[in-house]
This record gives sequence, C-alpha cells and structure tokens, in this order.
Amino acid sequence: MADVRTETNALDLIAMSAAAAQSRRRSVRIRSIGIGIAGFLTLLLVWKAGVIVLKVPPYILPAPEQVFVALWSGIAVSPASPLGWYMPLWSTMSNALLGFMIGASLGLFFGSLMAEFRAVETALMPYAFALQSLPKVAIAPLIVIWCGFGDGSKVAMAALLAFFPMLVNCFAGIRAAEVERLELMKALSASRLETYYIVKLPSAAPYIFAGLDMGIVYALLGTIVAEFLGAQQGMGVAITKAQAVTDVAGVFGALVVLGVTGILLHLVVRRIERSVIHWANRGKH
Repeated sequence: MADVRTETNALDLIAMSAAAAQSRRRSVRIRSIGIGIAGFLTLLLVWKAGVIVLKVPPYILPAPEQVFVALWSGIAVSPASPLGWYMPLWSTMSNALLGFMIGASLGLFFGSLMAEFRAVETALMPYAFALQSLPKVAIAPLIVIWCGFGDGSKVAMAALLAFFPMLVNCFAGIRAAEVERLELMKALSASRLETYYIVKLPSAAPYIFAGLDMGIVYALLGTIVAEFLGAQQGMGVAITKAQAVTDVAGVFGALVVLGVTGILLHLVVRRIERSVIHWANRGKH
C-alpha cells in the first residue's frame, strides 16, 4: 500500500512539474508578445512625433496614419482587383516559393555531395564562394537577359539567393555528425548511403532548417530584385509604380506587406522545424 501511495505521489509531482513548465512557457510567450506590441506602439509614436516636430513633408516621410490608409486601400478590395495587394503578392510569392524549392533542393544535393566526398568539395567549394561573393544586384541584369522579363528571371534569382545558405548549412551539418554514431554504423557494416540517411541527415537537420529559414527570406528578396529590373506583375512592380507617381505612403504600404510576409514565412519554417526535429532541444519554446 505504501508503494502504491509513493508511486501516486511521484506521478502527481511529475504532473505538477509539467503543468508548471507549461505555465512558465505560456508566461514567457505572453511577455514576449507584450514586449513586441509595446515596441511597435513606441515606434509609431516616435515616428508620428518626428514627422510633426521636424515638419517632414509627406512626399519624403508620410505619417503613420497615411501609410495605414494606403495599406488598407490595398487590402479592403477584391482579391482579383488590380488595385489591391493580393495579385502582386501572389505573383511574387509563387515565384519566390518555386525558386526557393529549386535553390534549397540544389543546395541540399551539392552540400551533401561536398560533405561526403572530399574531391567534390575541392572542386566545387571555391566556385560556390566565388558565386556568393558576387553582388546579386550586379548579376541580376544578366539573369533578366538570360531568362527574360517574365517569371523565369524571378524564379532564377530566388533560387540563386536560396542556394548558398542551404549549401553551407547542409555541408556544415553533415560534417558535424557525431563520430561515435559514425563508428557505430561502420561497426554494423552500414553502407555510405545508410549512414547518410540514418545518422548524418538527422544530425544535420537543425543546420538544414537554419538554411531553410534564411533561404526562404532571401528567395523573397531575390524575386523583388528581379521585379525591380523588369516584370509585368509583382510587389516590386507595385513599388516601382508607386515611386513613379511619388506615392511614398503606397511604397511604405508595400514594404509593410513584404515585411509581414517575411515574418510569416519565417514562422512557418520554425513551426515545421519544431515538428520535424522535435528531439533537438534548441531552447525554442
């Protein structure tokens, strides 16, 4: 009877500890949200005060309420309306995501090859760093010439910017696999491919998701750059049109849409990461 009572008390303590930990995580989350809201409101107040005190004309820096009006005018319309943000954002996002998938896949493939084979690393790594060191704005006109003014150039730029973060993180993650696990696989006579899938790829998962997190934002940036140089539709085109008529509030509204989109993409990757590599305790709650 005493043993049953002791076991029950232990289970109660475990349940209380889990509940307390969950309560702490909820408190931290609420505190973080509160700090974020307070920071945003402070920014708006400083922005508004600066515009009033310094008497900044709206064609240089519009007031926050003017930006809100421009933002709302593009939201409170039909999704099929050419005057809203929906169609340009869909065009930008569809090309950015396609380019991201291409660039991330190629980065994973070549990063794995370079990590597995020294000869491939020696042959490809200098060219990869040379490509990354080139200013993307400088080579963007060449990509537009090669791929045209349609969606091809936007997908190519997105893939190019998403490629290198994935390549480097995949390479570093696979090379960081624990030696003990590799020795165990060798002792079990596992093939190189089995070792890769069972040990190296799971060990590299946090690095790979870090590359995905950076790559998806870079892909969005690359698409916008390509749209600035030549495109028929997209958020870059919307910004260019607003600049042409000195609609600075509209430019800010487009930037807000892109900023929120980038945050949402980041949160989606983080959510997938937590569900896929749930075994890795990286302090993300």
